[in-house]
Amino acid sequence: MKYAVVTFGCRVNQADSLEIEGALLAGGGRCVPAAEAELVVVNTCSVTATADQGARQMVRRVARENPCARIVVTGCYATRRPDEVGALPGVVRVVPNSDKDHVAHLLLSLEPGAWSLGRESTTSERYSGLHDGPCGARLAPGVAGRTAFTLRVQTGCDQHCSYCIIPGTRGAGQSKPVAWVREAVAAAVRAGYREIAVCGVHLGSYGRDLRDGSSLAGLVRMLGHWPADVLFRISSLEPMDCGPELVAAVAASSRIAPHLHLPLQHGDNTMLRAMRRPYSAEYYEELVTGIAAAIPGVSIGSDLIAGFPGETDAQADALAGLLERLPLSHVHVFPYSDRPGTEASRRRDKIDGPVTRARASRLRAIGERLSARFRSSQLGKVRRALVVDDGSSAVTDNYVKLALDRPRPRNTWVELLVEAPHRGRVVGESSLVVSR
Repeated sequence: MKYAVVTFGCRVNQADSLEIEGALLAGGGRCVPAAEAELVVVNTCSVTATADQGARQMVRRVARENPCARIVVTGCYATRRPDEVGALPGVVRVVPNSDKDHVAHLLLSLEPGAWSLGRESTTSERYSGLHDGPCGARLAPGVAGRTAFTLRVQTGCDQHCSYCIIPGTRGAGQSKPVAWVREAVAAAVRAGYREIAVCGVHLGSYGRDLRDGSSLAGLVRMLGHWPADVLFRISSLEPMDCGPELVAAVAASSRIAPHLHLPLQHGDNTMLRAMRRPYSAEYYEELVTGIAAAIPGVSIGSDLIAGFPGETDAQADALAGLLERLPLSHVHVFPYSDRPGTEASRRRDKIDGPVTRARASRLRAIGERLSARFRSSQLGKVRRALVVDDGSSAVTDNYVKLALDRPRPRNTWVELLVEAPHRGRVVGESSLVVSR
C-alpha cells in the first residue's frame, strides 16, 4: 500500500503523524507523494481559521490531483468539525483526536489482508514503528524527510485560555508514564536518531495527572543523564510552568538543548487577564532575562497575539515596547482569529482587520530585529550542530540553521564555527562523527 501523511500545525501534530507513519511502515506501507498515494492521511490543526482553510484546501487538492486516493482526516479540525470535514471530496473516514492513538490500526484495517499487521502490536510498536514490523520497515533518520525524532509525552490541556479551542479538541491533560518515555527514547536511539524533540499540548503539566511524583523537571533530569550521544530539545512551555528547577535541569546537561519556547501572547497585564493567562508581563520579563543569564547562548522563542478583542493603541504599544527589551531569538506573531465556542469569540469589541494586520506587522518587524541581534551574538562562536536536509545545512544546539561550507553526511554531529551570513564552517575533520 502506497501512503502519504500530510501534517498541519505544531510539533505535537508532527509527533502524532510520525506515530502514524511508523505503524504504516511497520505494516508494509510505502511512503510516496500524495499525488501517487492510495491512502492519504491529513492531520489537521485548528488553532486559527487559516489552519482550517489550509486543511480544506489540501483535501480538495489531493482529491483533484489524485481522485482514486482514499483520504482520512484526523486532528483538531477533524475533531471540531467532523461533518464539515467528512463532506469534503475524497474523504472516506474522519478520525477524532480521541481515537488518534489507534488511527494507524484503523487505517490498516481499511483493506483487510493487504497490509494487516497479522498480530496485536505491543505498546511501543503502536507508538512509533521504531521496531521492525512483521512485514515492513521501521522509522529511521531521513524517512519522510525528517532527521530528528519528535516524541509526544503528553496531550490535552487543563489551562483554558479565553481564545483557545484546544482543550475542547484534545481533552484533559494526559501524560505518558516515565517508563514509557524511557522505552520510547531507547527505541529512537537504537533506530539511529541523534536528536529528539520532546513535546506535548501542555508540556509543562507533564506528570500532574499521573499522581506518582512525576514532573517535567524530573523527566528532563532523567533525559539529561541519558547514556547515548543524543540531544533532547524541549518544545513549547507555558511561562508559569518554567520554574527554577526546570531551568536548572536544562542548564545542567549538555544532553538538553539550550533552546526554549515560551509563549508570551501579550505584554499588557489587562490583556493577559482577558486572555486568561496566569502570569504578568513583569514575571515573563524576569523569567526570560534570568534564563538568558543562566544558560549562555540560549535561544528563546515566543508567540504573540496581535489585535486581541479590546486591545487599545496603548496596550499594543506596551506589547511592542516589552518585546523590544526581551532577550528573544525568534517570535511567531498570530493576528487574532475567532475560534467559535471560545470566550473571546463572544466579545463585541473586536479589532478591525487592517488595524490587527498593522499591529502584527509591527511586531514581526521587531521580531526580525531580535533574530538578527541573536544571530549576530553567535558570530565567532563554536556550536555543536546536527547535519540535516540533504547534508548542505545543519542546526545548532541553540537552534540556528546554518549553510555548511561543504556537504556532510546527514544525521551527523559537527562542531561549527558560526560565520556570516547564516554559514558555518566545520572546525577540524576530527569533529565529524559519522552516523552508523
